[in-house]
Amino acid sequence: MRIITLLRALLGLQQTRVSGFRFTDGALIVEVCPTKRCSFCSRCGRRGPRYDRRIRHWRHLDLCGLVVELEHEVWRVDCAHCGVTTEWVPWAASGSGFTLPFEDQVAHLAQHCDKTTVTRLMRVAWATVGRIIQRVVGRLAPADRLSGLKRIGIDELSYRRHHEYLTIVTNQDTGCVVWAEPGKDAATLLRFFAELGVERTAQLDTITMDMSVPYRAAVAQAAPHAQIVFDRFHVQCLAHDALDKVRRYEWRAADPSDKHAIKGSRRALQKNPWNLTRIESDKLTSVQRSNKSLYRAYLLKETLAEILDGRQVHVARNKLAEWIAWAARSRLEPFRKLGRTVKRFADGILAYIATGLSNGRSEGINGKVRTITRRSYGFHGPESLIALIFLCCTGISVTLPHRVPGAFL
Repeated sequence: MRIITLLRALLGLQQTRVSGFRFTDGALIVEVCPTKRCSFCSRCGRRGPRYDRRIRHWRHLDLCGLVVELEHEVWRVDCAHCGVTTEWVPWAASGSGFTLPFEDQVAHLAQHCDKTTVTRLMRVAWATVGRIIQRVVGRLAPADRLSGLKRIGIDELSYRRHHEYLTIVTNQDTGCVVWAEPGKDAATLLRFFAELGVERTAQLDTITMDMSVPYRAAVAQAAPHAQIVFDRFHVQCLAHDALDKVRRYEWRAADPSDKHAIKGSRRALQKNPWNLTRIESDKLTSVQRSNKSLYRAYLLKETLAEILDGRQVHVARNKLAEWIAWAARSRLEPFRKLGRTVKRFADGILAYIATGLSNGRSEGINGKVRTITRRSYGFHGPESLIALIFLCCTGISVTLPHRVPGAFL
């Protein structure tokens, strides 16, 4: 077998001819050219007149520990649609300095490996990995991620210091991220609805989110017909925070001789009753005997949780009204404030009981995205991070550049 034929088989590139090769310091330079004689625009694929060519290199997958680069004299193409561009080549995307198999392998590793593994194995900078991911997602992502949306979840995520946030929209039916943009204000979410369009926005029937004022304002403006479901986790967190405020107040107000009952009670007060250890149960009993106000706050927290565990909306509505009245006369300011909040958002809270939906999918995605953000330190802009989120959280499957057995025959 001739060396040129062997190289063509090892490279595994379609519509590509190998015309020569040479070795440099630690690298193999392979001279290639497209099998098509005519020149086509690298952006739109239209045929156009060509002029003025220059030599370019593309990094390919390593071969036997050697860096492999493809070399070709690229023509400029005067495209009637795109203007002056470079000619199309079958082994690389437009504007990229890497071959398609190289970019696919980088993207696959970025899906499953940490930053150090990807950069050391592929011998590229982390910022370069971010740009490669953007191109791979652009090639492999669905043409329209926003089609068929009926139920969505909206949440924000901090991705860098100094309070920089992303707004992430999740498809509740598939659990995939469908949209992400920097920012967490109403204008950010309105950009999502503008991209979704009026007709598809009208098809939304349920939106789950927390009680964020900007998000509620954006939904009220763009999709007032949609049923808002406030996430049960955030409602319960408000009750836990109110209980902790009461505990701290009672600790400060208690006499030194009475503080022994409150000391070390935080865990017992915050845990579910069925998860309490024997020591924690004894501590809760001690609180019940010695501090009626703190134990009343504990009962308010647990009663709200029981209401949210219900399955009948009309029963839950009556119980929630009773709970709001109890919180108002409890003489516990944190719970009086919580009662006013629950009364204001009662419809969205009860919608959780009616639909069984929560921001659980969005929170689960956020947990995965937080891991991604820790891996993505070094990306200086949100674009590469968003591309990595789409790569890992939208079901994109990157095909590794493996050869089919018997391909050399």
